[in-house]
Amino acid sequence: MNDAKSDFAQHFDVSRETLDRLEVYAELLRKWTKRINLVASGTVDTLWQRHFTDSAQILGLAPPSALKWADLGSGGGFPGAIVAILAQAGNHNVDVTLIESDQRKAAFLRVVARETETPFTVLAERIEAADPVGADVVTARALAPLDLLLGYVVRHIAPGGTALLPKGIHALSEVEKARKTWSFTCDLTPSMTDPQAAILKIGEIQRV
Repeated sequence: MNDAKSDFAQHFDVSRETLDRLEVYAELLRKWTKRINLVASGTVDTLWQRHFTDSAQILGLAPPSALKWADLGSGGGFPGAIVAILAQAGNHNVDVTLIESDQRKAAFLRVVARETETPFTVLAERIEAADPVGADVVTARALAPLDLLLGYVVRHIAPGGTALLPKGIHALSEVEKARKTWSFTCDLTPSMTDPQAAILKIGEIQRV
């Protein structure tokens, strides 16, 4: 087992079976990324840290009572597919939906669900056109600036729901700008994978 995989297994306390599922996912990413742009080519060799750990840390911030989860603009499946795999391993009864408008990426995500034997739903639709999911938790990674992103989030979040949104070095300035058009609560959790990044935990979202 390589160091990155071992560190992941230890930190998130995952079983050998779950690691095997994640390795299947990693191999699919390596294979498909040669044909379509799932992840930046420079991050393929650091999947376990750059994408898997970055996604897995989000699950621990979700309310334990969450039953429905929507991941917007899922791309290569981050964080949605990782959340689904780990939730299943932890016997969390959460229904995960990934929304990805690119048909090729959506096809990839369906292969991931099948090959890793993980039950999640893939909607190959535009976020603003897909039927509202009514999710207890909504996630989106590297999709849009926060002021625009919240417009997508409110379409798919349930009343009282939580948005968990990874952001980079400009997280605070994005929050400040978004408050000009939105009212919301916001807690910041430092990212495990980037000292300049944070995960925004946002609730009570209303347009001003």
